[in-house]
Amino acid sequence: QFTLGVNVSPSLPESVFLIHKGERPHRGEYVAFRWIGGGPYESGTPFVKILEGVPGDTVQRYGRSFFVNGQFVSVAKRIGKRGQVLDVGPDGVIPAGRFYVHAPHPDSLDSRYALTGWIDRTQIIGRAYALF
Repeated sequence: QFTLGVNVSPSLPESVFLIHKGERPHRGEYVAFRWIGGGPYESGTPFVKILEGVPGDTVQRYGRSFFVNGQFVSVAKRIGKRGQVLDVGPDGVIPAGRFYVHAPHPDSLDSRYALTGWIDRTQIIGRAYALF
């Protein structure tokens, strides 16, 4: 089953995605997932990010810079666009059933921030394919 997803932020270069519900994405692919709630979005809001880290991978943080398996991913900002303090997300070995998601934009609300953290397998809708 398929659905369309629309990215309303500049976090990814694409804006419209075809989401294949139930298809399990792999590292480096787009993943659609449901936001668990908190911050500026309602619980259940669909998000699309890049699946960067999978169970067993190591997330390291040096200051506010994040690395997955030794590869630089992003830097966490201290203050969000709306003036809120942004706490950094978790680091260490990603446990079973959890995933590190990210987008290249500096304002992307992704796993580098505690508000998102590592997403749970139950949040995943499916693999997302960029249309435009």
